[in-house]
Amino acid sequence: MDAEAQTKGKGSDAKVTAQERPLKGAWLMTGLLFLFMLINFADKVVVGLAARPIMQELQLTPQEFGLLGSSFFFLFAVSAVVVGFLTNRIHARRTLLAMAIVWSLVQFPMLATVNLEVLMACRIILGAGEGPAAPVATHAIYKWFPDSLRGLPTAIIAQGSALGVIVAVPTLNWIIVHHSWHWAFGALGVAGLVWAVLWLAFGREGTLVDRPASPHGNGHVPYRYLITCPSIVAVSCTCFATYWGLSLGLTWFTSYLIQGLGYSQAVAGNLTILPWIFGLCVVLSGGWLSQRLTRAGVSSRIARGIFPAATVILGGCLMPLVGSMPSPAAKLAVLVIGSAIGSTIYVVIPMIVSELTPQSQRAGMLAITNSFVTVAGVLAPLVMGNFIQNAASPVAGYEHGYVIMGLLMIAGGLIGVLFIRPEADRARLVAHAARTAGMRPAQA
Repeated sequence: MDAEAQTKGKGSDAKVTAQERPLKGAWLMTGLLFLFMLINFADKVVVGLAARPIMQELQLTPQEFGLLGSSFFFLFAVSAVVVGFLTNRIHARRTLLAMAIVWSLVQFPMLATVNLEVLMACRIILGAGEGPAAPVATHAIYKWFPDSLRGLPTAIIAQGSALGVIVAVPTLNWIIVHHSWHWAFGALGVAGLVWAVLWLAFGREGTLVDRPASPHGNGHVPYRYLITCPSIVAVSCTCFATYWGLSLGLTWFTSYLIQGLGYSQAVAGNLTILPWIFGLCVVLSGGWLSQRLTRAGVSSRIARGIFPAATVILGGCLMPLVGSMPSPAAKLAVLVIGSAIGSTIYVVIPMIVSELTPQSQRAGMLAITNSFVTVAGVLAPLVMGNFIQNAASPVAGYEHGYVIMGLLMIAGGLIGVLFIRPEADRARLVAHAARTAGMRPAQA
């Protein structure tokens, strides 16, 4: 009997795999989507990297710059949900291409002289274009890998974000120092257009379909049950707390190194890659370990719940110590480790959502959870900006903000440890799917 049984998916010629292996070409798609996320996060970090020259040229207060940092996320969540549900119905290949083109074109107005309003408008449009990126890219790659093999490709795509910073920051910082921050935006626009050409040439749609939630079919589950599922709610809360720190890193980290620790723009810009290098190591090793535990038969509660949530708690315990460190180097080390050590949660959140959601609803649910998580991106830069402007000194404002971040991470991590229980929640959702199909729960 053939290892792959053909089945007709809704609107596609998909395959349900009867064996645990990726489809041919899966790693090429992983590489392209890795580059997609690399450019995505380079776009995000450029404002934070150029914080001081932008604030000086446009004469912005900390509150105004915090508003600029938050503006990127104003339409981020809404766009993610709309495009996520759209991608339930059309090929992810098309939505990925459209996003990349939007990112690219919106960078070029910054080559001219701009004011705060124009810069904010471009960042809002960019955020709308980038909001669906992570959920759609994850949904796309899950059409190439079965559930038990998704840990590593998820980690690789997630760490397109880290390498986007690690690779792009030295180049962008050199452009900022030797030319201007305007040309850094233009370089990112060119990079986005190059990726769009590569995707047109080589991008493909995967044909792998997950096994249905029940033996009676894919079993649509009402969204009210998915949105209120304890494991999905808990992992979203844990990731929200971690994303708070990521948002501060994107907007305020370089500024803290300059204004708070006394580094120059050239040195601070290059040091900006440190949290991302550490985070890259954490995510790749954490994603690999989570996948290894899953394949060894360890429960999802441990491999995808307790393990990553505990690292978020650890990071939260470190963050309040930043202000008490005796030297700039020690402050930097604690900040880097504390903010990045919980990064494995970015790998497990899409795997938990995928584990609990029928494939026909997966893109939409990934978008919903991503939208909730990224609300932290709206709040965190504004809160930090207010702390900096209203504190006795800018340094005190930064360090007060990091204490709040630590407390959020501890709370989010505890929620994850206590309430991420995928096996139990999957059983309940299978029963809901059976009832939706007009069957008794016991039949499922």
